[in-house]
Amino acid sequence: MTSTPFSAAPTGPTQLPPAGPTARPPLRRSRTDMMLGGVSGGLAEHTGVDALLWRAAFAGLTLAGGAGIPVYLLLWVLMPPAPAGPADRTNLLDEWVERLRGRLSSPRTPPAAG
Repeated sequence: MTSTPFSAAPTGPTQLPPAGPTARPPLRRSRTDMMLGGVSGGLAEHTGVDALLWRAAFAGLTLAGGAGIPVYLLLWVLMPPAPAGPADRTNLLDEWVERLRGRLSSPRTPPAAG
């Protein structure tokens, strides 16, 4: 029976990744990983947690007290969409949400005195 010697442990300083904040993608609704509005896909890209887990969390919140639906709808309106690519799909409901988001984020001007 032959044995191989263990390799020697490194004696020099170890190389660690840089100690700065890691760059995350911006929080946007996904146009590629979407079932309804792309909220779960966008959260998955931003946090690194699988979109299926985000969908399960929204379903769990809905079953536990109904908070999942309003939270999802609120995020759908507040999260900006990711830039559209040539193969990305949009639907009529998504266009309506974009118009609503535009109205909510438009600057308000006071009425003219007169």
